[in-house]
Amino acid sequence: MNFDTGIPGFTIKPAGESDVPLILTFIRELAAYERLSYQVTATEPELRESLFGEQRYAEVVIGYDHDQPVGFALFFHNYSTFLGRQGIYLEDLFVREAGRGKGYGRALLQYLARVAKARNCGRLEWWVLDWNESAIRFYKGLGAEPMDEWTVFRLTGEALDKLAG
Repeated sequence: MNFDTGIPGFTIKPAGESDVPLILTFIRELAAYERLSYQVTATEPELRESLFGEQRYAEVVIGYDHDQPVGFALFFHNYSTFLGRQGIYLEDLFVREAGRGKGYGRALLQYLARVAKARNCGRLEWWVLDWNESAIRFYKGLGAEPMDEWTVFRLTGEALDKLAG
């Protein structure tokens, strides 16, 4: 998809298999920012398989400032039974500190919104950590609405194993 970011020197490109090391670096930088580095167990082979293997589970776009990678977005399709249509779930959006405040995050989200419209998606959604007030302000400024009436539940590790039997 051709996309003019409106920001001189800033481009967004779909990631390729050769970008896997960069994607993992972005994931680790995001985890450090969120104080969650201890949770990152992803490896390059796992990312390569899940992003570019026979069954692709997610997609990645990378933002470049004059050919220097400054941010990324990792997303995948979900489904709304109420809308009867697919949506896009944004798993990760990250812009390196030096690139913040330049419109790169907004451009990445705008790119995903256009992907969603082109694919006839009914929504674009994501989670944000409660303490990340700057991100919350940013998202609200775009017109995004918090879904305060929902509580996220998760099964991992031993609890997931136990339920699976």
